[in-house]
Amino acid sequence: MLVILGFLMVAVFMYLILTKRATPVVALTLVPVAFGLMAGAGLGIGDMITDGIKSLAPTAALLFFAIIFFGIMIDVGLFDPLVKGILRLVRNDPMKLVVGTAVLAMVVSLDGDGSTTFIIVTSALLPLYLKLGVSPVILTVVAGLSNATMNIIPWGGPTVRAASALGISPSDVFVPMVPSLIAGLIIVLLFSIHLGIMERRRLGKLVYEPELVHAAASGGTGRTGGTGKHDGPTPPATGGSGESGSFMDGGLDPERDTLRPKLLWFNAALTVVLLVVLVMDILPIPVLFMIAASIALTVNFPRVKDQGEAIARHSSSIVSVVAMVLAAAVLTGVFQGTGMVEAMASWLMNVIPDALGPFLAVITGVLSMPLTFFMTNDAFYFGVLPVLTETAAQYGIEPVEMARASITGQAVHMQSPLVPAILLLVTLAGVSLADHHKKVLWRAAVVSLTMLVVGVALGQIPFG
Repeated sequence: MLVILGFLMVAVFMYLILTKRATPVVALTLVPVAFGLMAGAGLGIGDMITDGIKSLAPTAALLFFAIIFFGIMIDVGLFDPLVKGILRLVRNDPMKLVVGTAVLAMVVSLDGDGSTTFIIVTSALLPLYLKLGVSPVILTVVAGLSNATMNIIPWGGPTVRAASALGISPSDVFVPMVPSLIAGLIIVLLFSIHLGIMERRRLGKLVYEPELVHAAASGGTGRTGGTGKHDGPTPPATGGSGESGSFMDGGLDPERDTLRPKLLWFNAALTVVLLVVLVMDILPIPVLFMIAASIALTVNFPRVKDQGEAIARHSSSIVSVVAMVLAAAVLTGVFQGTGMVEAMASWLMNVIPDALGPFLAVITGVLSMPLTFFMTNDAFYFGVLPVLTETAAQYGIEPVEMARASITGQAVHMQSPLVPAILLLVTLAGVSLADHHKKVLWRAAVVSLTMLVVGVALGQIPFG
């Protein structure tokens, strides 16, 4: 019964989200509550949800203060030189812009934190997407795929979880998978080129003019059109407004009152120190952002009134993202508390025929895509992977090989509504989760399968 309810709950939730019959916050809250009651949770459902909220509270704090910190950095002009440099490189070619998005996201993803990556990439490039009329959905797809593929780096999370769950070294899991990582990144770049070419054909390759660059950076209008010979406002971006509920609105106006050019080097140093300490893993990430945001507020806006206004400017993004994180805690809590996750995992083990035992590593790689999409990494790596590995050992498959296979599904996992970072990305870009999923899920599956195939071809993951 729990297996049926678990899969049915996921199906109903995804249906409501993809058909836009409910917002993610409503679906994440009401659907699990309804199915939790049907599973016999009773009044205990309150404790389940509370446990889920406790587990995601640090993530909510991280996103709250990360939005404030990077929002302040945008306000004071830290990213203005970066945006102007990117504008000069991509000029007004949609294809170069999309590929540039992928490269920038890959580089920034080296810090191992998806939220930081999406805030930086969105703040730097969304204004240009909107001014050139390139769909913000393209931005979320490319940035999401780039970060998701890079997510297998040891400090990114899943590799450490897999290694910890099986009692092996993270380096033994990750290093042999570097060729798979490179192959995945190449696929992402190919997707970016294709999407960029499609946007170029839709919009036309615009004629480069300096005033267009200035307009894109300053929030004005520029020349558009396939021939570049007619004047007028830039066509609106498709797939999302990008102008509602986002702290990007007018964020790069070169005349804005919040600019602090004299503090540019201080803000740059503060940001670099934050990211370095983040990678060194000295303090919990939420604590780092709380401290950094407080320092940034104090130095850039000494007056208490200005500090309040700085926080208020980004309140819409904060409310949207934190609300979705807390709503996701309801789904997580019910999944864990009712035992649905364990029941679904056991059912999957029972339906795998004995003849497929020697192929369990590859099966694990394939299953990691849907399973990590519908459950947290913790639930998969600490709950499902050990069971799979125990079974695989009977067929001579080593735990480290199972761990390598298990991380190949991260490209799909990172698109899950249970991942706060992806909720942050679509919120900042003004894109609906449904529109993002329609374009990204099959591409993410291709990236994951490519990484799995390369791992098998090079002998890092056994096949039979």
